[in-house]
Amino acid sequence: MSGEAAPARGRSGAIDGFRGLAALSTVAFHVWQQYFRYDARGSHPPVDDPVLGAVLSLEVIDLFFVLSAYLLTLSYARAAIDGRSTRPARLFLFRRAIRILPLYVLAVLVVWASRNPTLPGNWRDLVEHLTFTHVFDQQRIFYTLGPTWSLSLEVLFYLVLVALGPLAVRACRPLRRRRSRVAVCAAGCAFLFAAPLAWIAVAHYGFGVPHTDWVVYFGPQARFGGFAAGMGLAVATVALGDRGRLGPRTALPLAVLAVAGLFALSLDSGPENFTFTFYHPMAAALWTVLLFGTLHVRRRTAWQGLLTSRWLTAVGLISYSLFIWHEPVMLQLHNAGLLPTDQAGFPLALLVTFVVTVPVAAASYWIVEYPASLLGRLKDHRGRPREFYPEPATR
Repeated sequence: MSGEAAPARGRSGAIDGFRGLAALSTVAFHVWQQYFRYDARGSHPPVDDPVLGAVLSLEVIDLFFVLSAYLLTLSYARAAIDGRSTRPARLFLFRRAIRILPLYVLAVLVVWASRNPTLPGNWRDLVEHLTFTHVFDQQRIFYTLGPTWSLSLEVLFYLVLVALGPLAVRACRPLRRRRSRVAVCAAGCAFLFAAPLAWIAVAHYGFGVPHTDWVVYFGPQARFGGFAAGMGLAVATVALGDRGRLGPRTALPLAVLAVAGLFALSLDSGPENFTFTFYHPMAAALWTVLLFGTLHVRRRTAWQGLLTSRWLTAVGLISYSLFIWHEPVMLQLHNAGLLPTDQAGFPLALLVTFVVTVPVAAASYWIVEYPASLLGRLKDHRGRPREFYPEPATR
């Protein structure tokens, strides 16, 4: 197929590929964390190779934030800049709910019940997870399903988007010049990106808050920059339209530079240093560059070929289930003695975790996620209940 003929399919496949890579990297990162050891002499990674360690410990949560914000902001950006219509907020939130909640609630209940065999158990932990407020609890932020602190921020972003999106559309409507409308949207994204930077700088340098204060550095006030970067990418994509699409000679080097920058961040990051302190805003900016260099192109590149490979897009399809289940599965394998106990066994542990969690995620997708997605047919494009059995017209 020609490069000009299938940009939409190529972009969709590349996005699935990004999701697949991010999910696999997340699994590797948490197995890496599981085999980290701490003693009086300091911390000891499972592999004593800084280059390999930088690859395995690369945090990709900001890619999830950027990608999610980019995809969900596109319709608002088109409405604000080009005057198109947007979906009602109730429809947007309904579709987000059926995408996130069924699997999440099921997993929280299953894992919490397995760890709290007698009632009332840690009921506060359960309530906070079911209400997505555990990100504000210093003690329980990583309980039950550790990685799902990020879903708290995702849900908060949905609420922010349905509040700010229509406001941006209204603010741009009186502006006659398209350039002015683009400037308003871009300025809003820049402010939302800069505010967390200021928060982190004041917390770290002004008040000396240590990085282990999870609520300070993991809350929306510190991590919203990833969403803001994705919103900015959506605005830039709509503003440019088909103009300025990159050719392979520009797109591929841009992608390589972004990946090299992400690797350098991971390699240089150390507790309380500058790179560590501002890792996530810088990573979000680099992920944005990588996405732009991958999606805003004229023709398919070798990098896109990798992202759209069948095996990787298949992992992307089940990426949410893989994200949800990989930690409890890994811990269950460890508790059952099915994973090595010493650091030398890290490569085998990584392999076993992948071999078990991928089929679990695939089953979860087809048993829970896919059937839940069919609930989207209950509402029409205006967010009203769909009439499946309309009354026959009377003559």
